[in-house]
Amino acid sequence: MANENSKDIKLHGFALYLTENNLLKDDLAQKYYQTASKKKIPFIAYLAQEKFVNSMKLAKLASEYYKLPYVEINEYNSKFLPHDIQSQLSYLDREYAIALFKRSNFLFVAVIDPNYEALDAIKFTTNLKVIPIIVDAEKLNIFVDSLEDSKHSDIFEDADSDILDLEVDSGERKADKEDDDSESAPVVKFVNLILTDAIKKGASDIHFEPYPEKYRVRFRIDGILYEVAQPPLAFANKIASRLKVMSMLDIAERRVPQDGRFRINLSKTKSIDFRVNTCPVVSGEKIVLRILDASSTKIGIEHLGFSKYQQSLFMKAIKQPQAMILVTGPTGSGKTISLYSALNVLNTIERNISTAEDPVELHVEGINQVNVDPKKGLTFASALKAFLRQDPDVIMVGEIRDSETVGIAIKAAQTGHLVLSTLHTNSATETLTRLMDLGAERFDIVSALCIIIAQRLTRKLCTNCKKPEKLPKQVLIDEGFKEEEIDSLEIYKPIGCDYCTKGYKGRIGIFEVLYLTKEIKEAILEGKTPIEIEKLACKNGMLTLRESGLEKVKMGLISIEELNRVTVD
Repeated sequence: MANENSKDIKLHGFALYLTENNLLKDDLAQKYYQTASKKKIPFIAYLAQEKFVNSMKLAKLASEYYKLPYVEINEYNSKFLPHDIQSQLSYLDREYAIALFKRSNFLFVAVIDPNYEALDAIKFTTNLKVIPIIVDAEKLNIFVDSLEDSKHSDIFEDADSDILDLEVDSGERKADKEDDDSESAPVVKFVNLILTDAIKKGASDIHFEPYPEKYRVRFRIDGILYEVAQPPLAFANKIASRLKVMSMLDIAERRVPQDGRFRINLSKTKSIDFRVNTCPVVSGEKIVLRILDASSTKIGIEHLGFSKYQQSLFMKAIKQPQAMILVTGPTGSGKTISLYSALNVLNTIERNISTAEDPVELHVEGINQVNVDPKKGLTFASALKAFLRQDPDVIMVGEIRDSETVGIAIKAAQTGHLVLSTLHTNSATETLTRLMDLGAERFDIVSALCIIIAQRLTRKLCTNCKKPEKLPKQVLIDEGFKEEEIDSLEIYKPIGCDYCTKGYKGRIGIFEVLYLTKEIKEAILEGKTPIEIEKLACKNGMLTLRESGLEKVKMGLISIEELNRVTVD
């Protein structure tokens, strides 16, 4: 791998081959090679993963360059491997390579990049001659998912009765009994199937909901709830008990809400945490699981969805030695992820970073995280006071809710600290009014506050199935597009395919970034209204949430339908 510290690396090998075939420019090839080396990701895998180059073109070019065969991965099945070989290779990261089959003393391994270091380990572990075969990175991922589906579908094979096939009387609900059989095979295997399926589909929450006549399970995927199963109503209490056992909650207590957690280890290096909340409802207990993937806090600022100008303002703000940064929006708009993206940039050995959250959902090494617990007297305000006696450089407050917290946060920003926090407001300029409602004076706001970011999360169109959409010119003008740009405008609509959820896959942010320039600060001190300040900011280059969303529509990333769902004109 290349030396990440070298600034001028002479291109060689496959990186040079890409430039010679006009798939990448020299400077980009060098940049991507260095980044892949730094992240310890195979170069070809990195290019395919970030979609810098078409994965099939990459695979076929790699096949030519390394003089190795290219195959369609879907033609094979790794179950053909002898069991002893499969067990020996359990450590293999299937994201980059997978052993396909054994012939005599040869083990054929599908790889994205033949320089993948694990190939030497495979040869050493199995004592076989390893023959690499080049495959398409995207098709390898699909193949691995199909193997995982096959693996998870075996969950019910040993059960005495398949919970999904049970016939249940739709009349009166059976009398409750002690759920000492919550560990029975059908219940355990059903819960395991739901959890693994939710992880595979990228769900953020799982809802287990009892009703008088049915019991349903729903996933929240990209912000929208979808029903995924209707297990028999008679199993509602058993499923609830199983989830409580996993979360170390009191299975006998059904009258009051309970909170718990548990973790699933997917591999030696990958684990998923679940935050569990139970709530008594008319027909039993509703249980909601929040899926907490620590990797979501490591999303780079460049991947959040900022425009280049917005990102430059955000980066400028977090480099301030002392200031207040506020991120606003409704629940579920990605505020915490935005703040943690900034904290990851700031998280160096030279800085003392402390956060107060309610609750701490994702643990990050190098950051001192505090769980706020008002019942025990540990509020955001008291945590802030404690932080100021802990020699802090950066402070993150999960949410500013009251006048005491806003007062301490402003003083902290005025006395040499970088303070990051969130508020529930609809726009960037409305945040100024909210701060004043909480008791902040105008002169304190302009002296402490550096930037306000209002944001929403929108579902991204699936790149595999999106189709162009033709709309009348007047409709596009009414949506907010300028008349002169309509002729060259190409917008897309969701279709739906096997690789997405109803035409959407993943989410991206739209942002309204208000940087407090001298002109904006003077307007605040003069008592200008939020509408007047917004007009002034837009005159100086700020995009409103709606305008930011329209830019994403023009880029083909989101649909007008989705933009209208999360914003108003």
